Amino acid sequence: MSLYGQLMNFIEQKLGPTAKNFASRRHITALRDGFLVATPFIIVGSFILIFANPPYAADTQNAFGRAWLDFVTAHRVAIVMPWTMSMGLMSLFISMGVAFSLAKSYKMDAVGAAALSAMSFLLVAAPEKNGALPLNYFGGTGIFTALLVAFFSVELTRFLRKYHITIRMPEQVPPAIAASFALLVPVLAIFLTLYPLSVYIQTSFDMQIPGVVKALFQPLVSASNSLSAILGSVLLCQLLWFAGVNGGDVVTSILAPIFLANIGVNAAAYAAGEEVPNLFTWSFWDFYIFIGGAGATFGLVILMSFSRAVHLKSIGRMSFLPGVFGINEPVMFGAPVVMNPTLFLPFIFIPMINAVIAYIALSTGLVAKAIAVTPGSIPPLLGSALGSGWALSATILTAFLTVLDLLLYYPFLKAFEKQVLANEQTAQVSTK
Repeated sequence: MSLYGQLMNFIEQKLGPTAKNFASRRHITALRDGFLVATPFIIVGSFILIFANPPYAADTQNAFGRAWLDFVTAHRVAIVMPWTMSMGLMSLFISMGVAFSLAKSYKMDAVGAAALSAMSFLLVAAPEKNGALPLNYFGGTGIFTALLVAFFSVELTRFLRKYHITIRMPEQVPPAIAASFALLVPVLAIFLTLYPLSVYIQTSFDMQIPGVVKALFQPLVSASNSLSAILGSVLLCQLLWFAGVNGGDVVTSILAPIFLANIGVNAAAYAAGEEVPNLFTWSFWDFYIFIGGAGATFGLVILMSFSRAVHLKSIGRMSFLPGVFGINEPVMFGAPVVMNPTLFLPFIFIPMINAVIAYIALSTGLVAKAIAVTPGSIPPLLGSALGSGWALSATILTAFLTVLDLLLYYPFLKAFEKQVLANEQTAQVSTK
């Protein structure tokens, strides 16, 4: 068997089924769905932060830019407040969303689980001081604590229910009232477990639980910004996609906490006028590595739109508009790209080449790092600029990578085009 055949056999029989099983795991699904709950708040908060930092120099003489800058300067506190209440509280929303999703999968009271998780997170992340709750760990720095608290509160409730440690009400009692009484024991259990632990850590080490969790996960977050970790993530995603498994869902389910932790730190640094530290974010993934979707296929779609083969031309033109918005299923399964040995090498390695170039550009400061979460469905030239706070350098990098992808796909598409043309000619002869 050839090397390609052995690789495909491994992906189909080992890697693909394992990835599907992993992606369908209850806690991974809850993680993904929980982040979706928080996403609207994060995106809106990101755009508010972008609005609060106009793309004009402080001494600009442009009338529109001058008016924008003056307005933001005069009302900055009021403008930034919605950012604080949305993206600045992302960990709280994520904790509630993950708990809701996990409890729902267990057929438990999902609303009660979300409320319990929120209370648990507040208990360990925001001890009251002088009549106020500190928000230090409500942004990206508290994400891992939010996840752990959500899983713990739901699993603790499930444990208590499993062993009938609960308050049962008569059947005549309305379900909403019965559910509220059933939540009494889990609330008490949280106060008897998490709260003493939180107090012990505060008094013994002068730290809070989110600070400890952040320190434990810091090596993982730091490693995520390394080129080797980025390339490994891209390779796994591409191998799964080539086998017909949605590699993006599998890989980004794992990367989502890291992406949001990184962007939360970046946004806080940007708002404070400090250097933005992290480069591996949603924008890096969507607008530099995977331009047009998995495999960075937008360049391929452009080439196919002008193909001499009728089939490829029709698929390319049909896929162009979806590709602009990062949707590439039409070309993936219509060309097809999936399981196509001729396109295997570019499909796997072009996103990795994109990743290397983008990594060098961002790590050397040639291109600004992302400070906001923008929907992956935004056209890449616009999305990369918005995500980095109006940076023109981000748009230039995305445009350069798009052209490069087109050039790299070209010889492989021409080889595939010959095969398709031969098949079309054979089909025409057979119909005569």
